[in-house]
Amino acid sequence: MRMKSLAQKQVIDVENGEKLGILGKADLIIDPDSGVIKSLVIMNQGFIGFGSSKKAMTIDWSQIETIGEETILLKKR
Repeated sequence: MRMKSLAQKQVIDVENGEKLGILGKADLIIDPDSGVIKSLVIMNQGFIGFGSSKKAMTIDWSQIETIGEETILLKKR
């Protein structure tokens, strides 16, 4: 699967239904030796008018339960 295909997918915690962000605003951390994806770093920005704070959330690749048409479901642990 290409990153472009993943870009618009919403990331959701399956344990509590919390929407964590959209993958299009993410970076991948890749093991340079093996080429394996280790984790995702999702950047969420504050809403205009409510501040411009940025939050970064790192998600270990093993936390991903499934990748669907529009969402990525994960367990935060």
